Amino acid sequence: MSEPTTATAAASASVSASAADLAARARALDAADELGKHREKFALGGGSGQEDAGVYLDGNSLGALPAHVPARLADVVARQWGELRIRSWDESGWWTAPERIGDRIAPLVGAAEGQIVVGDSTSVNVFKAVVAATRLADGGRDEILVDATTFPTDGYIAESAARLTGHRIVPLDPAGIPGAVTDRTALALVNHVDYRSGRLQDLPGITAALHEAGALAVWDLCHSAGALPVGLDAHGVDLAVGCTYKYLNGGPGAPAYLYVAERHQDRFDSPLPGWNSHADPFGMTPGYRAADGAARGRVGTPDILSMLALEAALDVWDGVRIEDVRAKSLALTDFFLECVRAYAPGGRVTAVTPEAHAERGSQVALRCAEAPAVMAELIRRGVVGDLRRPDILRFGFTPLYVGFADAERAARTLADVLADIPPAGA
Repeated sequence: MSEPTTATAAASASVSASAADLAARARALDAADELGKHREKFALGGGSGQEDAGVYLDGNSLGALPAHVPARLADVVARQWGELRIRSWDESGWWTAPERIGDRIAPLVGAAEGQIVVGDSTSVNVFKAVVAATRLADGGRDEILVDATTFPTDGYIAESAARLTGHRIVPLDPAGIPGAVTDRTALALVNHVDYRSGRLQDLPGITAALHEAGALAVWDLCHSAGALPVGLDAHGVDLAVGCTYKYLNGGPGAPAYLYVAERHQDRFDSPLPGWNSHADPFGMTPGYRAADGAARGRVGTPDILSMLALEAALDVWDGVRIEDVRAKSLALTDFFLECVRAYAPGGRVTAVTPEAHAERGSQVALRCAEAPAVMAELIRRGVVGDLRRPDILRFGFTPLYVGFADAERAARTLADVLADIPPAGA
């Protein structure tokens, strides 16, 4: 029995030494992190005299609350709504909020002003974009290519749009889209980052292949906006949609946005023409005449409370370069993967997020047979990620408030949990 005991002790000592080294590296990396100062802008808890806040790695589902938003929203409710009431549509700028906030999002996705309008949900905006793209496409094109790995709602909406417009759906792995485009393809709807695996798709290459064949590119940016450079204008994207409650920290149910490239705006024909997108909205005429510019993407009355909460939340981006966010995101996910390899028992988890930086978003997905039990226990111990059934542990890294010590602690806690939960079938 002496040899196994000695080997076990040696392995334990090695892990302890590795943990000490990685923890020290994490502290050094945090000390040198220029973006680390932004962490204090968020309501994360764990401050002086507060309970340990744990580690929040679910910002790719719901971003943390920027600390100044409650006071700003209180002003919107008490003064703008409570005192000014209807006057706030003009005096508080409520009417122009969809375009104004769109212009604040624009630099984060590489777009010039005047091309993004905020409002409605991502699902509604996917519907607008897909149907409008079929109307923009040349006649005779009856195919809609859809990312087969897409977030389910995008697929549901695309299928419904296809039934309404007489098109047929062709589901494909995104990598296969360039080789599948034909003169029958009207558009492709693709997720920039795969929500399950964290794979970053080739937006420039896929967009170029679509354009070469005369088709349009519609991109879903929900898991990339605020995490990495997108380059909508630089790469000639036609239409794009995205949510604002993940890396943009807009709050639960925050309104989504729609990007319409300037070159398409005069022909953008929304399938949901509402009074808010009318050229003369207060004329109340029976006939519809579309407004100019991105305002064509509006439909009905904006959700002002959630929209102005989003506007306040975007203040945390003042002075932040998205390129710096991307650099830290890659460093964080690299470090987390290194810590997982050092700490986790062999064979218990497998990374499904690509190692290559050019193919990785801002999350790490680990396949684990016991994923439901493991994630529940991680959350109980203060490390909040999320689960994608049946076997994916998903950890989102939001560089404005996640640090390297968070990554090291999360990996160490994961190893502890795996040690306590027997392997499936054991």
